[in-house]
Amino acid sequence: MANNKNKVSETVIRRLPKYHRYLSELHEKGEDRISSQELSDLTGFTASQIRQDLNNFGGFGQQGYGYKVAVLKAELENILGISTVYKTIIIGSGRLGSVISNYKGFRDSGFEVVAMFDRDEHVIGTSVGKHVVKSVDELEDFLNEHDEVSVAILTVPKEGAQSIAERLAECGIRGICNFAPEDLEELDHVIVENIRLTDSLLTLSYYLTEEDR
Repeated sequence: MANNKNKVSETVIRRLPKYHRYLSELHEKGEDRISSQELSDLTGFTASQIRQDLNNFGGFGQQGYGYKVAVLKAELENILGISTVYKTIIIGSGRLGSVISNYKGFRDSGFEVVAMFDRDEHVIGTSVGKHVVKSVDELEDFLNEHDEVSVAILTVPKEGAQSIAERLAECGIRGICNFAPEDLEELDHVIVENIRLTDSLLTLSYYLTEEDR
């Protein structure tokens, strides 16, 4: 690997999953190799941009030959850490939390849900898939007993999301995927990914409106 990942821009990092997704599809189809131009046609990024992105990590291609699909796919999986399994908990067992707990894509991406928590007494003790929902009051005890858990997914209302995140940080959680409708304040030693489904919808609305104009 040519450069330290910490020096790679966030913009580049956010393009890597798209490269991996298309390479996975090509690999499933039995494709052996692909050029940067062919990958450009699939992803919508320029061939030059793709080469620059991959050169941050060593390049992996050969001039006049392109990239071996299986090799590049494996390299991206190593860069993205897909070969590592992150034990994960979900806070909030409503509709979104329930869907996420059963979503195969999370497990395929290396995130294994091992427990779910909620504060609603009518939900605590019920089953969501293979998980029996625990009380959020048990959070610290559970994490102290299961120090292998490193990631939490928040699917809670914005009220209280920050306080739960701070509790998770105190327990040593290293990463939080936040679906609560409010960005979390910065936490020491915790990587936070704020997910905004409505942002994507509003972006779509903008382009539809522009087209109508």
